[in-house]
Amino acid sequence: MNAKGVPVAIINPDAPPESLEAKQPEVDNGVDVAAKDGYFSREFMALEWEKMWTRSWLIAGVSSDLEKVGDYFLFNIREESIIVTRTEEGVKAFYNVCSHRGARLVHEERGNRKVFVCPFHSWSFHHTGELRRITDEEYFKPEVIAHRPGLKPLACEEHAGIVFVNMDTNPPPLKESIGLPEGYLEAYKIQDMKVVRHVRSEWGANWKVGVEAFYESYHLHAVHPETRGVMGDLNVQYDLYPNGASRMIVPLGQPSPRVADQKTVNEGLKAMLEDAGVDPQGFDGTAEDVRRAIQEGKRARAERLGLDYSRFTDGQLSDSWATGIFPNVQIGCHPEAVFLMRFLPHESDPERFYYDTMTLVFPVEDPNYCPPDWMGLPEDTDMTAAVRPKMEYYSIEEDAGLGLVLSQDASLLPVVQQGMRSRGFDGQLWSEQEQRLRHFHVELERRLAQ
Repeated sequence: MNAKGVPVAIINPDAPPESLEAKQPEVDNGVDVAAKDGYFSREFMALEWEKMWTRSWLIAGVSSDLEKVGDYFLFNIREESIIVTRTEEGVKAFYNVCSHRGARLVHEERGNRKVFVCPFHSWSFHHTGELRRITDEEYFKPEVIAHRPGLKPLACEEHAGIVFVNMDTNPPPLKESIGLPEGYLEAYKIQDMKVVRHVRSEWGANWKVGVEAFYESYHLHAVHPETRGVMGDLNVQYDLYPNGASRMIVPLGQPSPRVADQKTVNEGLKAMLEDAGVDPQGFDGTAEDVRRAIQEGKRARAERLGLDYSRFTDGQLSDSWATGIFPNVQIGCHPEAVFLMRFLPHESDPERFYYDTMTLVFPVEDPNYCPPDWMGLPEDTDMTAAVRPKMEYYSIEEDAGLGLVLSQDASLLPVVQQGMRSRGFDGQLWSEQEQRLRHFHVELERRLAQ
């Protein structure tokens, strides 16, 4: 029960304390009203860049995009462009600038190179960062180039199939900074998953508005009414971890408690049964039995396909473990696929951000083994992941084709951003259904005060 006697949702009350499913102890983050200036101010935008973005571990990409030595991709954030590449010694990251005059070395978003050549004066660098050749070196005074100016590196580490970078000169340990328990992300074997879609679209709001919209399920009944029949939006378990990390376990395969009819197996629940390998026509249970049937169906399918699901709790098979990593990430975790979202700041406008999403699928030769429908993959998506698709770019005026639910969010967020500017709005008032937002802002304020 919370302070008002409202039950606190616990997905599995019998989960042992060491289980990843166990409800975490409550965290008291206070009751302050959040100021609103940080959503519009260019000065605040600059402060975030200097104090937070350039000193935090950021997700640059995924390990499966760097399978072979020489593979690389670019991670672009504001004015910085970073080359992330696999070398014989492991994954490394370098600023995408020539040490001669600062020209960008690489423009293609990904590829395979063991030598990077500057397009300005053709200086060249090994993919390990060392200087390879200076054009007309004899024209330089030795003192100018005596230090053999290679590419400038930055901190880079892999964890659970995800590649992180940090621009700070002395960053804290990565695993500690992530804040999630050991084994949390590792269970999904993201390193074995393949990207089947990558989209970067521009949205009309501050990046924090984006994070906040995806860190709570309170808005589902209003913004996404079609989810009422298949998501237990009032049965969500919220958990807060160190360093701004958090998660919400959203039970799927059950009607919202807001819906009067808790018995009828509606069309949405039938679709979820079918996605789990259960014939909805032969299902003789009620809506209250669907979530359990999904779990049993997925375990049976995994056994048939030779997949080891022993590492997953039953809830991980049916529910969405929406997991946040500070400062700008939410990962929708499922055994079949993960939906990796990054909320990236605009280069100059505090009232715009880039919504960067990667859908990664665990490759299985079975057409019925597929990502959850809410991920919004187009029907013509190549689920074999034989070829890594190019990133799709969409301007603020374009529909990114992310599916109904995400399109609804894209339409709403500019309305929220505009309304927050009003003299009639004094600041955000968060409920316990929005506790992840308060947790996020407490960590943000801590970083900015350092």
